[in-house]
Amino acid sequence: AHSVSVMVIQAAAARRNLVTSPDVAAEALEAIESTGRQTMTELRAILGVLRADSTVPPLDPQPSLAGLATLAAADELPVVVTVEGDVDNLPESVSVIGYRLVQEALTNVRRHAGPVDTVAVRLAIASDNVTIEVSDNGRGVGAATSPDGFGIIGMRERVAAVGGTVEAGARPGGGWRVRAVLPLDTGEAHRIHAGATL
Repeated sequence: AHSVSVMVIQAAAARRNLVTSPDVAAEALEAIESTGRQTMTELRAILGVLRADSTVPPLDPQPSLAGLATLAAADELPVVVTVEGDVDNLPESVSVIGYRLVQEALTNVRRHAGPVDTVAVRLAIASDNVTIEVSDNGRGVGAATSPDGFGIIGMRERVAAVGGTVEAGARPGGGWRVRAVLPLDTGEAHRIHAGATL
């Protein structure tokens, strides 16, 4: 809603300056385009989350990467969380998708890894991206899909919504690892991912 309000203000500025100051109008239109693309990316991400969580009441707040410690503490698995960087200022779409990625990875560990001694969740925040790794020392059997039709396929769909990448496979020496890289500039990532189309 905030982004749409900003776009309305920018559109009004462009209209007022269209004849007298075309350069100013052009800048406003570029800002509208950029804001619109980022908003579309975030909407797609949120809709993807809702698709997977249709039973969640619509007024419940979306989970975020800031809640990883709580997620780990509530799990029966021996989860160890390591966070490098500040999770509080991440784009909402990235934070929600990152949380859901970890949640699905832990679900796959419970369902398919067998007995594990440890599950390591690592979150590394850089200036331009977030790297998420979930690894275990189980029997190394990953599931392409879970019974509800998502699993690793769902991870790839979610991560692609913000222009990121995800890999999943057996670890050398045993176990399984999921690794995703999510760009922080979701507007630019979407332009690359969608071929700069609206």
